[in-house]
Amino acid sequence: MTNIPETGRTPRVQTRLVVIQILVLSLLGTLGGRLWYLQIREGAEYQKEASGNHVQQVVDPAVRGDILDARGVPLADNETRLVVSASRTDLLKQKDDGKAVLTKLAGVLGMSPKEVMQKVRLCDAKTPQPCWNGSPYQPIPITDEATAKQALQIRERSEDFPGITAEPEAVRRYPGPAKSNTAQVLGYLSPVTDAEIQKAKDTDSPYLRSDMVGRSGLERTYDKVLRGKAGVTRYEVDNLGRVIGKAESDAAEPGSNLVTSIDSRVQRVAEYELDKAMKVARQQFDKITGTNYKADSGAVVVMEAKTGRIVAMASAPTYDPNVWVGGISAKDYKALTGKDSEYPLLNRAIQGQAAPGSTFKVISTAAAVEAGYDFNGRYPCTSSYSVGGQVFKNFEGESFGPIPLGRALEVSCDTVFYYLADKEWKRDGGLNPKKGQPKDYFYKAAHQFGLGKETGIDLPNEVTGRVPDREWKQAYWKANKDAWCKTGKKDGSYVEKIAYENCLEGNKLREGDSINYSIGQGDTLVTPIQEAVIYGAVANGGTMYQPTIGKAIISADGKTVREIKPKKRGRLPVSQATLKGMNDAFAGVMTRGTAAWKFSGWPQDKIPLHGKTGTAEVYGKQTTSWLATYSEDYTVIMTIAQAGTGSGASGEAVRNIYSALYGVQADGSVDRNKALLPEPQKGLPKVRTDGTIAAPKVTGDPAKDAEAAQKNNPTNGDGQQPAGTTPSPNTGNRDTRRRPRKRGSRRMPS
Repeated sequence: MTNIPETGRTPRVQTRLVVIQILVLSLLGTLGGRLWYLQIREGAEYQKEASGNHVQQVVDPAVRGDILDARGVPLADNETRLVVSASRTDLLKQKDDGKAVLTKLAGVLGMSPKEVMQKVRLCDAKTPQPCWNGSPYQPIPITDEATAKQALQIRERSEDFPGITAEPEAVRRYPGPAKSNTAQVLGYLSPVTDAEIQKAKDTDSPYLRSDMVGRSGLERTYDKVLRGKAGVTRYEVDNLGRVIGKAESDAAEPGSNLVTSIDSRVQRVAEYELDKAMKVARQQFDKITGTNYKADSGAVVVMEAKTGRIVAMASAPTYDPNVWVGGISAKDYKALTGKDSEYPLLNRAIQGQAAPGSTFKVISTAAAVEAGYDFNGRYPCTSSYSVGGQVFKNFEGESFGPIPLGRALEVSCDTVFYYLADKEWKRDGGLNPKKGQPKDYFYKAAHQFGLGKETGIDLPNEVTGRVPDREWKQAYWKANKDAWCKTGKKDGSYVEKIAYENCLEGNKLREGDSINYSIGQGDTLVTPIQEAVIYGAVANGGTMYQPTIGKAIISADGKTVREIKPKKRGRLPVSQATLKGMNDAFAGVMTRGTAAWKFSGWPQDKIPLHGKTGTAEVYGKQTTSWLATYSEDYTVIMTIAQAGTGSGASGEAVRNIYSALYGVQADGSVDRNKALLPEPQKGLPKVRTDGTIAAPKVTGDPAKDAEAAQKNNPTNGDGQQPAGTTPSPNTGNRDTRRRPRKRGSRRMPS
């Protein structure tokens, strides 16, 4: 009989109990070790992380820096408005996705329900403006023009408006000093997108969901310095969300101010004169088309010849940049982008490219001299120039006989340049040059003058223009050959014949191409800013500058100033002797040449002006007007599409701009006291620690500067001038006395 222990346990049971005890003790030991690790060794770290789970962040947006003109007058600043916003996250929690709330909100704000709902829908490929292109988790502004009564209604009845807020916020403003809006130069803001937030997450300038970012113009180029750094306040909360303490906080850092070289008074004159010139052109009859000129777009650039700084830049048609503030409406968006809008968002000074017409002859002249032709030699200025069966005419069939290149520039004789370009084309081997044989002086000169590439101006989306040399011809033919061969006909219409010829030999530089090119016609394209750089270089002795608008970046407290220095980008491929000859010829254009009829009575002995007119023919459209001019200090370029001749459409306007700059009166006398800017602005406005701005000296006479500083910029009523008159330049400098900068509150100078 088996002996059983008194406990009733067999050896097998006892063994199992021991194993279980060992396992339990092991588990307890492991758990104890883990607790020691978590609570003792790593306790402080986990406590910190745990507290972080109960911290809520409140973002305090940074005040965006001002954009100032050269005297400290704000071109873009901020003001406090009552902003009504909607949270998509809260609205989507409701059964109807918030439609009832938005409909009720529309009634309070005096808007249509459709308009409000469009504001909060998200932008995508299928959703047209207006829509929200920012983060879907960020409050979406419905309006920034709410009245105090409307805001109170929303806040007092918050239970009726879940997800809706009405708060005072700092909103961007474009005050347009003295009726100059500078729209395309300034640009506009819109909300940051999720993609942009992710892209900038690991950079030195990350975005917050509440950020507004620059989308064009200076707002985009200098966005980083203007934006500043938002502040973050962290609150400790319990599991019910109640605040139990204040944690670490980072104060907001306001954005820096951007001082530009723009003078708002000159800008106002430039905009006014461009608009007036276009209106006058529309009243003129075009004999070729049998209708009035359309004058549908244009641009003007005023640039310091010795630095490349932009004093004024106007583009037409223009618009009010304030339409973007608080979200753009469907009506306004259509007006800016619709097919009948003439696309006012384009800055035609840097994005409008057209054939330059005879203003291009400055390059053709330099090329001819480089090719070995004597500047003072004699060349035939006949009424026409024949090549095969094609006749290239001089303007209105004029004939001046054998003349030097200087005189050819004065009277803008096309046939002289036809002759020189054709001769060089033949010397280069004609239609089938041998490899390495072509010198292509006329085409190389264009590249040396900076055409075919960006000038590098500190504005986004500048276009390059085009130099139709052999390389471009080959690439263009390769891209379009199939289409030309499909539509071209040997005996078809004009367009079909051209397509047929291009199909066969569109990759070759033909005789007619070179002839047209020599006078700025054909496939050549330039922009007004490129012309400004070229003629500015002629004015200053040959140095080409990279044009700039930003002049300095000044911190909000005025303690840090970073000046943006002018940058040289090369020299003209022209000797000083040739430059002198060109200068004499361009002065002759104004006194006895193609622009003389518009500048009669100008005080040339006191303020010498130089210039070149251009009339560019565009297939299917009316002629484009160009007028490139310069004085010792400034370069002024104006172009108007479909407006007629260079001097005819732009002469009076350009003269009025110079009159305002230098104080030239109607009788030809010069009154320095009425001059806007008789010499380029050299100083910078001083930003004081309290945010006020002191205007820099301009005249160099301390007494006059002090007197001028006490005056405001006068305008006659609404700032517009009577038709047919020159805007009054009688606007002295002022001390732009501004209130101290407070977060979310910026005000105009008092």
